[in-house]
Amino acid sequence: MGRTVDVDDLIDAQGVADLLGLAQRNTVSAYQKRYPDMPRPVVDLGQGRCKMWSAVEVVAWKDQRSERD
Repeated sequence: MGRTVDVDDLIDAQGVADLLGLAQRNTVSAYQKRYPDMPRPVVDLGQGRCKMWSAVEVVAWKDQRSERD
């Protein structure tokens, strides 16, 4: 059985960029390469298709990074 998620919690790459204060949604993929502990999409339909992240996980990751810095 797959993971259960609240659909109201899902955000796309632009939403992730907005939460992290990034200028462009394309920067999200660079962040994923730079920070291996960054949350991965909970929905990934494949190359060039929709990816969705949990906003709760992204905010928690951002807060955790802020505490370390």
